[in-house]
Amino acid sequence: MNTQYKKGVLELLILIMLEKKDMYGYELVASVSKIVNVNEGTIYPILKRLTNENYFETYTQESTEGPIRKYYHLTSSGKLVKTKKLKEWKEFSQSVNEFIEKSDINE
Repeated sequence: MNTQYKKGVLELLILIMLEKKDMYGYELVASVSKIVNVNEGTIYPILKRLTNENYFETYTQESTEGPIRKYYHLTSSGKLVKTKKLKEWKEFSQSVNEFIEKSDINE
């Protein structure tokens, strides 16, 4: 998949996943990778930036399977930006899909 396509949707996917439940970094990487092929080096900078923008709060929790895990929790501003980005994505993807359907590109 084109890296520019991925870049535009990763932030939205992370925001949506964290709205459902708090997750730790590797768990997010694994979940996003089921949808879009990415690695840790792609996800962690996004998590850091969104945390700095106060869209996430973080906390640590002991793990029975290894080191302490850092969890990400979506804040109220994170929920607002998720709603905004989701609306933008739906409008954008609908416009692109309509254009493709109307064009003769599929023929």
